[in-house]
Amino acid sequence: MYVCMCYGVTDKAIKKAVEAHGAGNLRELREVLEIGSQCGKCISMTQQIIDATIVDESLFKEVC
Repeated sequence: MYVCMCYGVTDKAIKKAVEAHGAGNLRELREVLEIGSQCGKCISMTQQIIDATIVDESLFKEVC
C-alpha cells in the first residue's frame, strides 16, 4: 500500500527501512527514505507503521 503518494513510498519500504536501518522515528526514517516533506498527509500513517514494526520486532526477539 502506498503511504506517501508524493514520493511513492510504500508500507513495505517503511518496514524494511525500520528493520534494516533501525529508524525509530520519522526524522531517522527521512535519512533513509524521502517521505513526509511534501504535503505531510502521510506523517501520521508513517509513524503508526514505524511503531507497529518496532513492537513486532521487539516481541519477536523476546520469544526467541
